[in-house]
Amino acid sequence: MMEVVIVALAATLGNLLMGWDNSTVAAGMTYIKKEFVVDATIEGIIVSMSFITGTIVTIFSGAVSDMVGRRPMLITSSVMYFLSGLVMFFAPNVAVILVARIVDGVAIALAVTLNPLYISEVAPADIRGQLNTFTQFACSGGMFLAYVMVFFMSLTDSPSWRLMLGVISIPAVAYFLLTVFYLPESPRWLVSKGRLLEAEKVLKRLRGTDDVSGELALLAEGLSPGGEATSIEEYVVAPASEILVNQEAGKDYIKLYGPNEGVTMVAQPVNGQGSLISRSMLSQQGSFGGLSSTGLKDPIVNLFGSLHESNLPESGGSRSMLIHNANSIFSMGEPDSPFGTNDNLHAPLMSFQGGAGERAHGSKDMLGMRSTSSLRSNSSLAHGNAVETPKNTNIGGGWQLVYKSADGVGGGKREGLQRVYLHAEPTAVSHSQHVSSFVSTSGYDIPIDGGEAYQAAALVSQSVLGTHDLLHLPEVAAKGSKWRALLEPGVKRALVVGIGLQILQQAAGINGFLYYAPQILEQAEIGALLSNLGLSSASASFLVTIITTFCMLPCIALAIRLMDISGRRSIMLYTIPILIVCLLALIIKQFLELNSVINAAITCISVVVYESVFCMGFGVIPNIICAEIFPTSVRGICISLTSLTFWGCTLIVTLVFPTLLQLLGPPGVFGLFVLGCIISWTFVYLKVPETKGMPLEVIIEFFALGAKPGTDPAAIGIK
Repeated sequence: MMEVVIVALAATLGNLLMGWDNSTVAAGMTYIKKEFVVDATIEGIIVSMSFITGTIVTIFSGAVSDMVGRRPMLITSSVMYFLSGLVMFFAPNVAVILVARIVDGVAIALAVTLNPLYISEVAPADIRGQLNTFTQFACSGGMFLAYVMVFFMSLTDSPSWRLMLGVISIPAVAYFLLTVFYLPESPRWLVSKGRLLEAEKVLKRLRGTDDVSGELALLAEGLSPGGEATSIEEYVVAPASEILVNQEAGKDYIKLYGPNEGVTMVAQPVNGQGSLISRSMLSQQGSFGGLSSTGLKDPIVNLFGSLHESNLPESGGSRSMLIHNANSIFSMGEPDSPFGTNDNLHAPLMSFQGGAGERAHGSKDMLGMRSTSSLRSNSSLAHGNAVETPKNTNIGGGWQLVYKSADGVGGGKREGLQRVYLHAEPTAVSHSQHVSSFVSTSGYDIPIDGGEAYQAAALVSQSVLGTHDLLHLPEVAAKGSKWRALLEPGVKRALVVGIGLQILQQAAGINGFLYYAPQILEQAEIGALLSNLGLSSASASFLVTIITTFCMLPCIALAIRLMDISGRRSIMLYTIPILIVCLLALIIKQFLELNSVINAAITCISVVVYESVFCMGFGVIPNIICAEIFPTSVRGICISLTSLTFWGCTLIVTLVFPTLLQLLGPPGVFGLFVLGCIISWTFVYLKVPETKGMPLEVIIEFFALGAKPGTDPAAIGIK
């Protein structure tokens, strides 16, 4: 697993260069203005040119990455960083500086847009949030390192702005080498193009295991979300004993085969139903209990929230306890076992077992898919050679991917193959009817005879592998117009969340602070506090900024630790009120008669806390969520749309902030930011679900399920 961490860190070098660039440009303008005597208009154009370029590039970057891959775009970003620094180092006039800023805008846009997407697609579900938070840590770390360099350069007799801005070419070379020779292509993108062998090799490298069959199947299934065809089912999974079979004779149950011969577990639908769960069933203490929605709160928030509330606490080996023996329950036998000796990727990926007596009971076999883990070449696929049966159906976050036939045992129809995303919940059901007694161990109910029994909730929909062989996966991914796919209810719902977060992130006022914090601090006479150090005004400003950016780092480090524990939604709900308090402090002090020291201290503390807390929450989480909630087939386009919103709002806030500051004064502007934070908190509470620890494909299924058109919400337990 360490390999995927190193890959993510290598990718975030692009974000470090972005933070480095922003800091050196802000600092270098002090010296550029002196050399070329530029007015405020030209200064604004130089600073904002990368934003303008980034906005334009973002329009196309996602769609292009869907065509050519994520890795080539990151390579392009590294080249653009190098060229921008090189041009800036030799810039003889303002026109060449603007050219360098245009090239730099391309590099920044590609890094900001695609790095979270790339990391989300290579990371396992359990640590995806942590790895994506590295992007913010790298950006703030780049800002800190750049300001340290600029501060020491400002102490020299003649600081060189060309060196300040051109030195970025050195780390850009390292970024280029890493993207070319170390970073792999996204396995999800490879699967979408039908390059299964390459995807398998990448997954083996990133996961550090030779069996990636379950995750490879998951990536294939992600090409075709279930949408309206998805249903929620609940099962009681119990040992396959004679007592259970006799008790449930005539019921519709599913057999789960283990690595040894014979049925190891049986999944019995709750109340004998395998269809959509009714509201009464969902209101029980099940994995999806308590989904009733109130007021304006989006039902999908309750849908995700109910799932996470039912998760068991994660400490030590608790997660392994949650899915204890999951591989033995859901894994299939060896190729030479009675359970799958004649598989063909052009035939249903099922092997029906049992005699007529079993079929009389109405049972269905739930079997693992046939993996591509032993495929030698695409030609073997074309000729339908037998492939090895997988032994690992764990797809992360306590989820298992298994398959069942919707047409009954022996039906054998390709269209009847259904995928089942199964989520186990050991404590969610009474097992008295199945086993005789339990003991409590670390908060878990564990049967002491007959094996384990537990309740499981499942998302069930048509399998993409049931109607398409693996050679035609690109056709599945390209099915229909991608732009039409944006009109799918689940995608539209996800776009509302993504675009809303990007707009409100800027409404909270972060760019006003980042680009005009020196003005705010200067008005509070921060420089006077540092005058006894013998620093020039420019050096004093840089020193304050160093302190500010340094304080961001431990806050972001805390966010890295909490991102997959507390979750994205919780962090935003807890940090936004802190932003409001900081803004209110800046407003209230304007109406109080305070001495200069207290006034400066309150201003400095409020600005530092605001920027640090913003970076650990609202600064990084919108990009993380946007990289998680869109289907594979349109993820690049949707990321472009949300990033375009980010760039547009950034440009607007940067341009109007000076005017607002002049018209309303600091209290009025900070009051607008308070309003923006209140609206942001309300939006997060009502519309943004918790996505921690869930496979991307499961997240997508939930968005599609919660947006079913023409479906009575009560039928799926939501309002």
